[in-house]
Amino acid sequence: MTIEEMKKRKAELEYTNEAISLLSGVPLSTVAKIFGGVTTSPRYTTLMALERALSPEPETLVLRDPHSSSDLSLMEETDHGRIWSRQGTYTLKDYLALPDDIRVELIDGVFYDMSSPVNVHQFIAGEIHRVLATFLRKKKGPCMPFIAPADVQLDCDDKTIVQPDVFVVCNREKIPRNRVFGAPDLVIEILSPSTRKKDITIKTAKYMNAGVREYWIVDPMRLKVLVYLFNDRNYENMYLYGFDQKVPVGIWNGECEVDFADIHDYLSDWIDEE
Repeated sequence: MTIEEMKKRKAELEYTNEAISLLSGVPLSTVAKIFGGVTTSPRYTTLMALERALSPEPETLVLRDPHSSSDLSLMEETDHGRIWSRQGTYTLKDYLALPDDIRVELIDGVFYDMSSPVNVHQFIAGEIHRVLATFLRKKKGPCMPFIAPADVQLDCDDKTIVQPDVFVVCNREKIPRNRVFGAPDLVIEILSPSTRKKDITIKTAKYMNAGVREYWIVDPMRLKVLVYLFNDRNYENMYLYGFDQKVPVGIWNGECEVDFADIHDYLSDWIDEE
């Protein structure tokens, strides 16, 4: 792609500079200069990294009869993994019919496979949940913290069920026995290779449009935390932190902070290997 084609693609996908930086590994300042027209002749390796970040996902093959009534028609096991046969048409009924050993998310009728998280992913999620839970227990308010796996029927319809890594719900009427019904107030996703692009792009838009107030994207590979505060459902309020900083929780006006420097020190052996 040329730079102009990249700019057009960026606008079509509604990607922020911060999202492209996380996806490509190109420093945010460089991304901003390229798409702002300041840098007109970036390095070839930089262009290739940006092009990969802006490239569409490969199409999913249809291997079974989409009109089959068998539950087995939901997917096809191949030597290369699962192939979902009728993407875009799946519902909550299909989701609930899956075997317990298959972990997926359902977004707008599309199944997305979720591989088992690595140790560092689980440790970071646990540490963040611990900080939030300790704060909320002391505060004694209505907000409740959750950690995956926990189902969230995000749009209150039968086309989307997600499992955020960590999230907080402050309206307890949204918490019936079997799943959260509606948008959480705070959602935190820890990136892994299998979920990286989905968490940075698809989920960002879904969470914003569903009414999530604050969304954190934690990147253990690049030691970054991207925070969106979705005021009036837009991308205007974004903050980028490093793993050497404390990240304030915006929905509580910074009363609670997650110390990522402390997390990094505690988990440095695993994080540095990522």
